[in-house]
Amino acid sequence: MHRRLVYAMRELRLNPGQGFKKSARVVGDVIGKFHPHGDQSVYDALVRLAQDFAVRYPLVEGQGNFGNVDGDNAAAMRYTEARMTDVAMRLLEAIDEEAVDFRETYDGSEKEPVVLPAAFPNLLANGSSGIAVGMATSVPPHNVSELCEAARLLLKDPQTPVETLLTAVRGPDFPTGGVLVDPTESFAEAYRTGRGGFRLRARWEREETGRGTYVVVVTEIPYLVQKSRLIEKIAELLAARKLPMLADVRDESAEDIRVVLEPKSRSVDPALLMEQLFRVTDLESRIPLNMNVLSGGRVPKVMGLSEVLLEWLGHRFEVLRRVSGYRLGKIEDRLEILGGLLVAYLNLDEVIAIIRNEDEPKPVLIRRFDLTDRQAEAILNMRLRSLRKLEEIEIARERDTLETERKRLEELLGSQGLQRRAIDGELKDLIKAFGPDTALGRRRTGFGDAPAHDVADIEKAMIEREAITVIVSAKGWVRALKGHADDTSSLTFKQDDSLKFALKAETTDELLLFSTGGKVFTLSANALPGGRGHGEPLRLMVDLEEGQDIVGLRVFRPEGKLLLAAASGRGFVVPEKEIVARTRKGKQVLGVDGGDELARIAEAEGDTVAIVGRNRKLLVFPLDQLPEMTRGKGVRLQRYKDGGIADVKVFKGADGLTWTDSAGRQYTRSLDDLAEWCSDRASAGRMAPQGFPRTNRFGG
Repeated sequence: MHRRLVYAMRELRLNPGQGFKKSARVVGDVIGKFHPHGDQSVYDALVRLAQDFAVRYPLVEGQGNFGNVDGDNAAAMRYTEARMTDVAMRLLEAIDEEAVDFRETYDGSEKEPVVLPAAFPNLLANGSSGIAVGMATSVPPHNVSELCEAARLLLKDPQTPVETLLTAVRGPDFPTGGVLVDPTESFAEAYRTGRGGFRLRARWEREETGRGTYVVVVTEIPYLVQKSRLIEKIAELLAARKLPMLADVRDESAEDIRVVLEPKSRSVDPALLMEQLFRVTDLESRIPLNMNVLSGGRVPKVMGLSEVLLEWLGHRFEVLRRVSGYRLGKIEDRLEILGGLLVAYLNLDEVIAIIRNEDEPKPVLIRRFDLTDRQAEAILNMRLRSLRKLEEIEIARERDTLETERKRLEELLGSQGLQRRAIDGELKDLIKAFGPDTALGRRRTGFGDAPAHDVADIEKAMIEREAITVIVSAKGWVRALKGHADDTSSLTFKQDDSLKFALKAETTDELLLFSTGGKVFTLSANALPGGRGHGEPLRLMVDLEEGQDIVGLRVFRPEGKLLLAAASGRGFVVPEKEIVARTRKGKQVLGVDGGDELARIAEAEGDTVAIVGRNRKLLVFPLDQLPEMTRGKGVRLQRYKDGGIADVKVFKGADGLTWTDSAGRQYTRSLDDLAEWCSDRASAGRMAPQGFPRTNRFGG
């Protein structure tokens, strides 16, 4: 389609320096002469070739409404006008000089080129995508000066490895810019095999708005993304409260793209905000690479970058040889004519006499001066004014020039080295015309790294932050009430059920759930059932083994540490980040066997451990006597003759040990007061001091 379009425009003489013609005229010629199908598909192709946001190097210069990046359609073909660009002219260069083969059109009334001479690497520079019978292709656009630099490397050595080519071709170059965030190592594999893909992100920047506030401004969006649809999608997510970090989105675009994203507060991390948007909107898109192209114009084949460039160079060599042969033939023809004219000048009087006196002068001239038929015809067609002496000098000069040109072309056709030098010269001309210093040739797509944000941080950022109270019943039912509820007396439960835990949290929190079997499960607070009704059984969310119960529920603290204690009095300290388990099966942390089980969990914030057994004996010892482990049975905390642990607490020795009795009264004892209870771990301890709760619990 594109080949027929630009050839039809050439036939209409729609060259860059000449006037425009109605698009309808171009479409009419295409469907009338070359492509007897629907006019809309032809016009759509014409429009796309004129859109600088859809085509990296437009082949058509449009006048009128040719659509925009918002996805608005172009005006009807009767209102728009078009002509070719310099790029299209390069594709057609030397097409009249037998550079390519021609074939008859569908009705045999015209001729059309089978391929174009293509002095411009259009397939790679402008890209291509589509689906044919049983195969698909997807070639992203590239920077033409980079392609030419890579082609020059292949001219010197066709075996140049793709890693070397990538020093020239840094990656795709999209008309709408953007930032490629793939590691460069993945580029080599994609370009070597011809299959792969690229992650393309919008380009954005932080813009200060005063008093510590800011907005994020998107200035470039990914290739083939409609700006209006992109903003609609962001607005829909915002209305659905799925973008809690974003307050508003505005389109302030004029000729350039300017999409303004306003964060909810100035404390929002802009990089994290954008990571969230990249995950759920088209601000990041995946551009596939599938270089399934026709080898030799006939056989479909998936090629790497080197093979595609070598195919183009091979075509250019063929065009160079055909054009050189064509020009050599024209020179031979002209030299034949000039030779005859010079014979006439040398024998001017005799030639004139033959012409005046003979009824059929041509055969006489041929016999007399040993001329060819074409030479004799040229002599007979000379004008009288051409007989002046100056004309003879001009013919001799032209003959000498053509002789020099013929010698050069013969040397060119006989030398691979000269042909390579000629092709290299063409590549240099392309680099000069479309180099990085030119407006059209400047690279638009940049390179960057995706910030190393934790997936959990991004998922957390996508949740609207709200206060909740997590309620767990004695029979294992869980629900989340809105707000932080201090009074739980009004809560209702199923028959024979009651409150077990009430934990204040936020929807962005992750919760650590501990079972008596020593396992830890991780729950997202946002995923818990609402406060209506009695909630849902925890066993639907985690694989809690038969006979085991929930022994603890805590808000996950990434930098926190916990003291885990078994009923038998064994235990150890574990970093919370080491026990996160985002699977239904959870993670086995404390090893239990026989009748033992996980009994107590305490925050390991401090330097001293207080432990009390069911025998009411209290022991205080330094925290550093406990090992820090990620899993295991631990060490003995307190020794018992019978019974087991009742409660455990970690505190700062300088602040003293605090407990609350059943009446709500608080008691604090310094380490000096507790001197007789202070010993090493694994001791039996002494009977708790006066005033210690009868429940044997530090919390009352």
